[in-house]
Amino acid sequence: MEEPLCCCEYVDRRGQRNHLAACCCDCEELDDGCDRWLTCKSLPPGALERIADTIADRLRVPWFSGAVKINVSLVPPLVLLPVFLHVAALHFLLGLIILTSLPVVVLWYYYLTHRRKERTLFFLSLGLFSLGYMYYVFLREVVPRGHVEYSQVVALTCGLILMLAALSRAKKDPGYLPIPAGKEEPSHQGLPSKSVRGSSSGLHGISGAASSRAVNGEAKGYCRMSAGQPEGVKKDWCTKCQLVRPARAGHCRLCGRCVRRLDHHCVWINSCVGEHNHQAFILALSFFMLTSVYGITLTLHTICRGRTPFVALFYCPGAYSDYSSALLFTCVWYCAIVTAGMGYILLIQLLNISYNVTEREARLALRDNSGRRLLGGLVIDTGQYNRGLLCNWGHFLSLGSSPPQRSAEDIV
Repeated sequence: MEEPLCCCEYVDRRGQRNHLAACCCDCEELDDGCDRWLTCKSLPPGALERIADTIADRLRVPWFSGAVKINVSLVPPLVLLPVFLHVAALHFLLGLIILTSLPVVVLWYYYLTHRRKERTLFFLSLGLFSLGYMYYVFLREVVPRGHVEYSQVVALTCGLILMLAALSRAKKDPGYLPIPAGKEEPSHQGLPSKSVRGSSSGLHGISGAASSRAVNGEAKGYCRMSAGQPEGVKKDWCTKCQLVRPARAGHCRLCGRCVRRLDHHCVWINSCVGEHNHQAFILALSFFMLTSVYGITLTLHTICRGRTPFVALFYCPGAYSDYSSALLFTCVWYCAIVTAGMGYILLIQLLNISYNVTEREARLALRDNSGRRLLGGLVIDTGQYNRGLLCNWGHFLSLGSSPPQRSAEDIV
């Protein structure tokens, strides 16, 4: 019988037992890469990927049942964000350069991971650590100055707790469709055989060749159910999950699952937004906006006395008089940039709810040129599910109120 792992032992990617103390041993790929770099030779194909895989496999922390692997994408925000903010507080020009570059770098990394169809914890780590670090700076630098009352600190803390509670709920099941019996994970094969299509499982009327395409974050490979049915009851066959999707459901190529009333895959929560967690997602965004704006207001009232928050954000003469005030002013601008981005996301979400359209449906309508651009292009009205403002919001507020019935179309 194999002995259990101690806190510093682990099983590496080759299936061999290893120890944290030997993390710098047997590094042939890294040694060869350094030798080639010193001698100005090019690396062989795939060398960087192998080196990155080795480092990621050995980056672990001790734990009771064996060393636990750390996701590499979690580390950069924890290290770089405090460094960048403290450097930006040294001078106005440094702050301007860093605060301008940060959104560009984040958008570039999002574009990179989106093209590679990769899931990453970078954005979730950046968001949560930003919240924690801003709260820490607020308690350490703002509260001791005596301009913030105890009740205001309690209100800010309650807003942060409520936002984290809503975020935790949004991270749960977004409404994944049940995987067919006998399939442990979604398949990436084509349509089922004729014997399955012709069986008595309620899948009559599927015909034609299915095309498998990746469009704006979702895998599209399906055949339409009987064309004579009303629009609201049309269902799609997903070639990836091997099941029939109900109306408004979609397949997420990042999660590899079909989701009921799929809106989009949100990198900030590293999960899909669907029928079961859309309300919690909107609630988390709303609490974040209120808490962030309130925190920014309290901080500006502390370092720029006698000015309104909006004026102080652009004109605060004493902001760089000392390092503490400069750090607070830099953090305020960082929060303002993040809040503006999240505010735009929340605005689009509220408009989509008002017209009863999801992000996925809006993208497909743009692709097929079947929707109307409204409010300067902020919202795409497909007209398919729009029943008026009150009915649309009533429908949204009732999402997930009753568990969906499993039918023959849901399990194949």
